[in-house]
Amino acid sequence: MEEELKILLVSPDLLSTSRIAGLARSLPARVETLRSIDDEPRGGPYGLVLLDLQTIAGDPAVVVVRLRALIDAQRAASGHAAQLIAFGPHVAKERLAEAQAAGADAVVSRGELLGGFPTLVKRWLAP
Repeated sequence: MEEELKILLVSPDLLSTSRIAGLARSLPARVETLRSIDDEPRGGPYGLVLLDLQTIAGDPAVVVVRLRALIDAQRAASGHAAQLIAFGPHVAKERLAEAQAAGADAVVSRGELLGGFPTLVKRWLAP
């Protein structure tokens, strides 16, 4: 049996977290939520880290660098490396571009993420 995908969602937004958790169940995947970049994740290792740029305040580059450190620590401890995906409103082009430049593996609009979740996850996790 295939191991369940673990997704870390960094967002305090309850609507987004419940929608993504619902979409993830069909994969099958389990979502753990960090409501703040300062919180410590409890689970892992994660296959995906989703960063909500609309609800996490601060410079996207700083947030991405902090999450990259978490991903690198996970890789050192377990050998698993997560993909870091930043998402936000399509009008937040500058924040999305800053996250991409800082090292996010991909950036997508919120609508793209929610509308094509299973397809996008499969693409991001493809070898």
